Amino acid sequence: MKHPFSRLFGLGEKELPIEKEMVDERDEIKKIPVSHIIPNRFQPRTIFDETKIEELARTIHTHGIIQPIVVRESDENQYEIIAGERRFRAIQLLGWDEVPAIIKNLSDTETASIALIENLQREELTPIEEAMAYGKLLEMHNLTQEALAQRLGKGQSTVANKLRLLKLPEEIQEAILQKKITERHARALIPLKDPEKQIQVMNLIIEKGLNVKQAEEQVVKLLTVVEKPKSKRRAISKDMRIAVNTIRQSLSMVSDSGITLDSEEEEFEEYYQFTIKIPKKKS
Repeated sequence: MKHPFSRLFGLGEKELPIEKEMVDERDEIKKIPVSHIIPNRFQPRTIFDETKIEELARTIHTHGIIQPIVVRESDENQYEIIAGERRFRAIQLLGWDEVPAIIKNLSDTETASIALIENLQREELTPIEEAMAYGKLLEMHNLTQEALAQRLGKGQSTVANKLRLLKLPEEIQEAILQKKITERHARALIPLKDPEKQIQVMNLIIEKGLNVKQAEEQVVKLLTVVEKPKSKRRAISKDMRIAVNTIRQSLSMVSDSGITLDSEEEEFEEYYQFTIKIPKKKS
């Protein structure tokens, strides 16, 4: 059975099945030593729920493995997981020496695509892991966001919103991974642009337990604060000081002669300005 993603991602007629569709009745199931198996280097999932792995291990202990894992030959006498890493981790937990597996001959691109799509279909990835998976698929298959969205059956805005999360500071991405803040909280921080302000509001969200609306209000406050521009006073050169003092002395001499002066002195960033008013005598 050909998986639809084999054509969607331009991978020819080779199978790109996910889970059951990956296994053909003609495939030979072999017992492979657990010590000879390595994780999928393209695995998008960075956090595995240990509780669920333990539950799966108990199920496997009671009922055995209903479906073998799928691997490909890596280095000599080593096999890289293509699909079934949760089952593999459960088997490790049980302390089994061997695991039933089917060996497939797939390229890096095919292996990576399967790992990414398999996890995307499960809908168990964190928003950051999902965003990273989208980014890798875009890069591997040289697609636009619109094309990727169409091939995954998702809206373009969904893909775009996920990818925007990758522009946030690492501290915020890690907070999403650890589920300290939600995706909607993180998206509320994007308009701030300034990483320091984004982290500042994120910390406030965590400390105060702010909901999304309250987080958005904090962002609006920061965006509407208008900072007064600080005047930059330039150092006055020796010649400038002499010129300014000469004008002041001249004005003082005129005043001492009995002529009424109305003068105003202003300092600007680029220059000094003297405004002098000499009233006319009435005839």
